[in-house]
Amino acid sequence: MAEKTKNARTSKPDLASIAGLVVAFGGILGGLIIEGGRLKDVAQFTAAMIVFGGTAGAVMVSLPQKVIIGGLKRLKGVFLDSTPDFEGMIEEVIGYATKARKNGLVSLELEASTIQDPFLKKAVTLAVDGTDLQELRKMLELEIGIEEEHAEAEAKVFECAGGYAPTVGIIGAVMGLIQVMKNLANIDEVGHGIAVAFVATVYGVGLSNLLLLPAANKIKARAHAETKRKELILEGVTGIVEGLNPKLIRAKLESYSHAGPAAKEKKPVEKSEVKAPVSVQE
Repeated sequence: MAEKTKNARTSKPDLASIAGLVVAFGGILGGLIIEGGRLKDVAQFTAAMIVFGGTAGAVMVSLPQKVIIGGLKRLKGVFLDSTPDFEGMIEEVIGYATKARKNGLVSLELEASTIQDPFLKKAVTLAVDGTDLQELRKMLELEIGIEEEHAEAEAKVFECAGGYAPTVGIIGAVMGLIQVMKNLANIDEVGHGIAVAFVATVYGVGLSNLLLLPAANKIKARAHAETKRKELILEGVTGIVEGLNPKLIRAKLESYSHAGPAAKEKKPVEKSEVKAPVSVQE
């Protein structure tokens, strides 16, 4: 049997996210400097306070506290890559299938207590306990569906923030222009004031399109990969319960390791049958 440590979930820096931010900000600031601008031209504390504070407040009004906290916890997943090891998971499941094929499903009882992955442990335990196959599938699909709904709701934290930030930036610009109008007699102050006022708009649009909306998409991508991993486990364990040959189970599971995120569309969870009456509340 494949060693369980082979399937251990590890996190490493997501070079795509880090490099993406460096390229985006480097390109924008580099273009500013080439055009004769200076970094201090866009370094305005008050503009940042208006945009960050206003955006955060709008999100807090829009979404429940529990969802916001969950979304913030998922933010680390944008910069840390913990993509599931599908090959390792397949080997572990096939190891259980081989043992069950030789010694019977009950032989996995001791193995189940040592499984590190919570979802796999639950699936194998249900199988060993003799849970009806249809009931086992329904329970696991329900858990997959609920977790996917939570991920979508928590990604919406950054989608909402990305929608509010540009508008709050415009509010900051208008507030700056109001101050400019007070100094119309001094043309030099007017020009400087207008330049400072529009920095808030830059902050709002930049924050939205360079960080918040991309972060929401990355969180969704991570959630889709996790859903696919759990579907792999579900198919593997149901194959074990059905007594399928491990070679047949492997052939079925290998499609998950080779297919991209679109595999989720090809093999969807039957949500129509297991629709979870879940609404995220505080």
